[in-house]
Amino acid sequence: MDGMFKNLIESMKMEAYVEAKIEDMHVCALCGRIGYKELPMRKIGEKWICIDCLRELKEALDSLEEWEQEITLQRELRKDIEKGINR
Repeated sequence: MDGMFKNLIESMKMEAYVEAKIEDMHVCALCGRIGYKELPMRKIGEKWICIDCLRELKEALDSLEEWEQEITLQRELRKDIEKGINR
């Protein structure tokens, strides 16, 4: 019985701690992870984004020019192929 009360008290302490810290916690809009001191987050507009997702976005943006060139090349190849078929 003593152990049951101890567990109940620990549970209530945890709930109180979470409620006290909830304003410092944020959910990443991209991956859904909950950020609190160990997971740095930044607010962009009305959304919170974790550092890991920001890094992935940066990598994607850094390669954006190369990606756009690949898309342009694919479109040109499709046009050339369509012209060849329609001749």
